[in-house]
Amino acid sequence: VKYFQQAAESDQAAEPQLNLCNTMLERKPVAMITAAINSTNLLPCLKAAQDAGIKVVDLDGNLDPAVLDKEGIKITFRIGSDNVAAGGQGAEYLVSKLGKDAKGPVLVIEGLSGNITGQKRAKGFADKLKELAPGLEIVASLPGDWDRGKAASIATDTLTAHPDLVAIFCANDTMALGAVESVYAAGKGEQVTILGVDGNSDAVKSIKEGRLNASVAQLPYLVGKQAVENVKKALAGEKVEESIAVPTLVLTKEMLDARKEPMLQYVK
Repeated sequence: VKYFQQAAESDQAAEPQLNLCNTMLERKPVAMITAAINSTNLLPCLKAAQDAGIKVVDLDGNLDPAVLDKEGIKITFRIGSDNVAAGGQGAEYLVSKLGKDAKGPVLVIEGLSGNITGQKRAKGFADKLKELAPGLEIVASLPGDWDRGKAASIATDTLTAHPDLVAIFCANDTMALGAVESVYAAGKGEQVTILGVDGNSDAVKSIKEGRLNASVAQLPYLVGKQAVENVKKALAGEKVEESIAVPTLVLTKEMLDARKEPMLQYVK
């Protein structure tokens, strides 16, 4: 497969990402696999792609179906992890560690305000936590904007307000690593369980070092691989499911040390 790859410089660079998308249109591809920063920033480009007969794929489920319908944009398929389920897995891990009768305050650090991926992860975590361990109470759920420094500040402020904090769930690993810094700086590394989502290389390193407790790995390598496989099928006229869910995996120190889980081959 011949491909062109471009990336915006950060998770907040919505307008630069649109410019990249428009530049890609000039190359006249037969398909565009897009990981939109939010539900709306790429809409003009995606509409132009559709009008040009280019197949559009939603990588990571960042495009809101209701918004697409309103704009008259039909994507070929969406592929990614089930973000609600990923958040739920984070809650399941926390309850397995602390116990269903555990009590205490919990902090949720959300993603960028208005980003559907972060919202789904936070909701999945909150709903599952309430179901499994009602004594664990979410005392704050605040947007960390996918930013390490902002997440560190939120964690510090929440620890001041709730010195008995028992856990922090972050909608991505970058923010989780910021929370780790704050918790350890406050001398509460043993007290607070910290979880992220993504399973990126920095998070894996931190888990192996025994600092970050866990990350719900999204296996982006597998998402990308399956996206290309399925777009080839779609271009060949074969039937492709409209929504494809790629499994997620809760990474812990025990699992990484044992190296027995087959899915670890996709953790890059």
